[in-house]
Order: sequence, then structure tokens, then C-alpha cells
Amino acid sequence: MNDPDPAVLEAAVAGADAVLSGLGPRKAAEYSIVSRGTRAIVTAMRAERVRRLVVVSVTGVLALPTPARPHPPGDPGVGVFVRTVLGPLARLRLGGHYADVARMEDDLRASGLDWTSVQLSVLTNRPPTGRYRTSCEQSVPRGYRIARADAAHFVLACLGMPETVGHSIAVAY
Repeated sequence: MNDPDPAVLEAAVAGADAVLSGLGPRKAAEYSIVSRGTRAIVTAMRAERVRRLVVVSVTGVLALPTPARPHPPGDPGVGVFVRTVLGPLARLRLGGHYADVARMEDDLRASGLDWTSVQLSVLTNRPPTGRYRTSCEQSVPRGYRIARADAAHFVLACLGMPETVGHSIAVAY
């Protein structure tokens, strides 16, 4: 996997009011794409003096230890079943991706930009409902899934929601 080209990213963000990022791996070998790509986007945004960044993240990632947060608080939005069964299974299968997204969250917090991280649960292909729940700095209690269309709606809505700046916001049904 090649490193992102700074000149290409700077040209892409030049003159923008905001940047939306939906980075994610397509296979295990690409697990570092989220943190590496986000750092490159942040660098390009600083160079072009673009302040607003909204990124897609993963529900529950704030409870994972990172070098910047070796002892993170638990996630009060996560119930017992998710904490004891689903969470460990997901980390076993997707641990590299979760760790990469957790590093991205740390990079956002250190960026100095006006960022929002939108933490998504399991995505479905169902039609949009326009009705979903959100939770700041924790998972949505009993929020296990969301339609891609509703997730996209909320990501775009964050651009006009200054109260989300500097926060990780989970969204789910």
C-alpha cells in the first residue's frame, strides 16, 4: 500500500469548506489505511487552511487502549451481551481495524481541527428511516445497526451541527 500523495490531497481540499472521510480497509492488509490516511488528510487540511473535518469511525472504539489512552474509560452505552460476547468476537475478527480506528480517534483529538467522528454500528442496506438515535462519546445503548442511507444523512448533517465539533458521536437505531 502506497503512502497518500500530499500534493494530491492538498489539491483535493484546496478551497473546501469541509472534508468528509469514509476511509476503511477492504482487506486485512489495509488495516493501517484509516490512521495513515487521516493523518495525511489532516496535514493537507492544515496546509490549505481548511478547518472542518467529519470522519466515519466505529462504535465502541473509544473503549480500546491506545498509546495516547492506555487506560480508556469503559463505554457506558454498551450492554452486558455486547461487552462479554459480541465485543470480544468482533475484536478477535477485526482487532487490527479497531486498533487503527482508535489511533485515528487519537490523531483527530490532537489535530487542532474542527473535527467530528461519527461512530457507526453494523451497516445495513435497508431503506432510510430518518429516525435514528445518537450518543456523544459513547455507544448508543442497544444500538446495533443503522442503514447506510441514515448513516450518510447523519454524517452530512454534522456539517451544520457545531455542537458536534470535537466529539465522537455514535449513531444507530
